[in-house]
Amino acid sequence: MTTGSLAAAFLVGLLGGVHCVGMCGGIVGTLTAGLPGNARTSLARIFPYQLAYNGGRIAGYTLAGALMGTLGALMVEIMPLQYAQRALYGLAAVFMIALGLYLGGWWRGLDRVELAGARLWRLLEPLGRRLLPIASAVQAIGLGLVWAWIPCGLVYSVLIWAVSAGSALHGAALMLAFGLGTLPNLLVMGMLAGAAARLTDQVWARRAAGLLVTGFGLYALWQLLLT
Repeated sequence: MTTGSLAAAFLVGLLGGVHCVGMCGGIVGTLTAGLPGNARTSLARIFPYQLAYNGGRIAGYTLAGALMGTLGALMVEIMPLQYAQRALYGLAAVFMIALGLYLGGWWRGLDRVELAGARLWRLLEPLGRRLLPIASAVQAIGLGLVWAWIPCGLVYSVLIWAVSAGSALHGAALMLAFGLGTLPNLLVMGMLAGAAARLTDQVWARRAAGLLVTGFGLYALWQLLLT
């Protein structure tokens, strides 16, 4: 796991903000509206609940990354080490390119990845409903853990990328970096996300992010071809 991979994962989360605001903004608004009346009287009282929601969500991403990284580790065990490393590195490069094209708005094929998680979400969604209405930060963390598994092409694509990490620890680190990248747009939805959304809604910003992440992927492929 390289620093460049973690930086790219963070960037995908941060500059995938239009997707996050569009898909999860309504969820954040609904959860906030469902808080106890006294918890909605000021931003200072709302903040701990939003922090708990998002902390649970990022913890869920990190757990999922560890599971996917474990799959990558199993690949290393059942394949010759040299071939396994090249296969995982190639997978990482391909998904960085795919995510870059997705961020830049040039290719929407990753939306189809959401279909893969639809069945799992049908099993988990009732667990989330049982935690409503939210009366404590502990409940909010639990709901955030469930929220992490909502079908999302962006999240699921980074999870597939996490397989290439080749270990539970590195897979968890990749998803943690991605989750932290999504945090500004969702944690401060009411105060700053409007400004963040306006930035990420700019065509030049999306395309610049897409080109940068695609560049990471192309560089990784070039390095793979050289070895």
